[in-house]
Amino acid sequence: MWKIYKTNQETFELETIDAIEVGCWIDVVAPTEQELDDLSKQLNVPKEFLQSGLDADERPRVEVGENHKMLIVNVPYLHERKQFTSIQTIPLCIIFVRDSYFVTLSLKKSEVLNEFKEQKVNDFYTYKKSRFMIQLVYRIAKSYLKYLSEIQSHMEKVEDLMIKGAKNDELVKLVGLQKSLVYITTSLKSNGIVLEKILKGNTIDLYVEDQELLEDAIIENNQGIEISNLYREILAGMTDTFATIISNHLNTAMKFLAGITIVFSIPTMVASFFGMNIPLGPFKYNPMSFFLLLSISVMLSLLVAYILKKKDML
Repeated sequence: MWKIYKTNQETFELETIDAIEVGCWIDVVAPTEQELDDLSKQLNVPKEFLQSGLDADERPRVEVGENHKMLIVNVPYLHERKQFTSIQTIPLCIIFVRDSYFVTLSLKKSEVLNEFKEQKVNDFYTYKKSRFMIQLVYRIAKSYLKYLSEIQSHMEKVEDLMIKGAKNDELVKLVGLQKSLVYITTSLKSNGIVLEKILKGNTIDLYVEDQELLEDAIIENNQGIEISNLYREILAGMTDTFATIISNHLNTAMKFLAGITIVFSIPTMVASFFGMNIPLGPFKYNPMSFFLLLSISVMLSLLVAYILKKKDML
């Protein structure tokens, strides 16, 4: 599926148009083979080149051709699963075709691109392609910070739940958070390399104001790397701490069960001893013998329980 947008130079409103025009933005999302063929013919760009932007494993990079320039960066998205929701990344391909058309190509819809479609970005015009590209990478860097803020909130919730009592659900959520941070950290580092390359000005021509915005994007990207690394360390510490807590709980439970077993073994020992075939003299015919033996068993059990309690085994 692909749509074409263009800024009206009179009203400065973003409009949807039917045909490709100079200064337009072509947004392509999960296209079919037929749509790729049509787009390749209309833009005079090899189909194989467009398909490279649809590879989920494509790494961020910059490529310059005869009549096109391509920039690939990773963008975050929510990956829903039954056990947990994690944040993963997919490539977003940005293409300049003959300095006339701006193309974005991805496998999934992006929240960042929706901000441009809904005109939530100031000074956004489709015909200012370099500015559009810099605004886009800046918004992508900001989106990572937003997701990192959500991860922090989830970490605090999981921590509160695990303090009350660690369950499998909380441990599974920790796995999801760890997986999200790995994706984010890796993508931010890869994006940072691409942004630094653009800043050098060897691939895409930048105006002074665009360069300043790109520097801001690099700062946001580096900040995201630092935060994600910090959260990974905190999460690793949380995991180790809760593993220790769970182990301590298990040891406490086993110690308690061992103490209870010792206490309850006392009546069994007394009953077994007096149940042997041995002479007990007049005690044998005493009607209160059962209650006397019961009292002895209880007293011995209480004594043993007191000793174990003093030794912190109960």
